[in-house]
Amino acid sequence: MDFSAASLFASLVVSGVGYGFFTYGRKQQRWPQLIGGLIMMIEPYFGGGAVTTWSVGAVLAAGMVLAVRMGW
Repeated sequence: MDFSAASLFASLVVSGVGYGFFTYGRKQQRWPQLIGGLIMMIEPYFGGGAVTTWSVGAVLAAGMVLAVRMGW
């Protein structure tokens, strides 16, 4: 795990957005947001650096948008 300022900031932002998705998904009973938010909260623990954390967070958010547009 990288403890640079950029990596810590990326982890904070991606986890915060993940928490928002998780909370929304739990209250509205929406599975894509619930599971995507949970993965976004856990992912920074395993990411290598800031670029990896931002990239995986963006892919997960895009996946949630696609899942919702497909009718999940």
